Amino acid sequence: MTVAAASPKIYTAEAYLESEVQSQTRHEFRNGEMIPMTGGTPAHNEIVGNLIVALKTVLRGHPYSVFVTDQRLWVPASNLYTYPDIMIVRRPVELKPGRKDTVMNPIVIAEVLSESTKAYDRDEKFAAYRSIPTFQEYLLIDQYQVHVEHYVKQRENQWLFTEYNNQNDKVILSTVRTDVATEISLADLYENLESLGGADVEKL
Repeated sequence: MTVAAASPKIYTAEAYLESEVQSQTRHEFRNGEMIPMTGGTPAHNEIVGNLIVALKTVLRGHPYSVFVTDQRLWVPASNLYTYPDIMIVRRPVELKPGRKDTVMNPIVIAEVLSESTKAYDRDEKFAAYRSIPTFQEYLLIDQYQVHVEHYVKQRENQWLFTEYNNQNDKVILSTVRTDVATEISLADLYENLESLGGADVEKL
């Protein structure tokens, strides 16, 4: 006899938000399902920390906020609630109506790829992000090798793709307006990774 797999429990967005406030575990809300977001590896967290330091340094004194993992994002077009690894948001921050904990207006999003999420981050999640009117740049950062994928919006339905594979490369965030170029050095991004079982990084 074949036993049918149990159907996933479906929630309303309101029920999800009410539950999420009380939960000690973060969940993504996707197609009515609550998907637990597991903790990252040490390499993943090191990359996120390195990127935060680099962004905070270059954006200091400019009208941008940098948010990390625990900040929830709402994507209205797909009714997706998720927690990007890093977001850059131009101030003033736009919040979901009626909420004080959910932003809506990122201009740059960065995700550190894992084996379990990389296909989703490149495909379905990126498609959802592209529906956000303010969203202009996307960084996909490999934690297992020195490799960054960079997408920049050119016009409606057109994105420019560049990839970086050398620790001497620098990613320039072209849609973040400052008095100097907003550069992210891959050497800085992957600093200290060789001791954490992450990217295979040659020492400088």
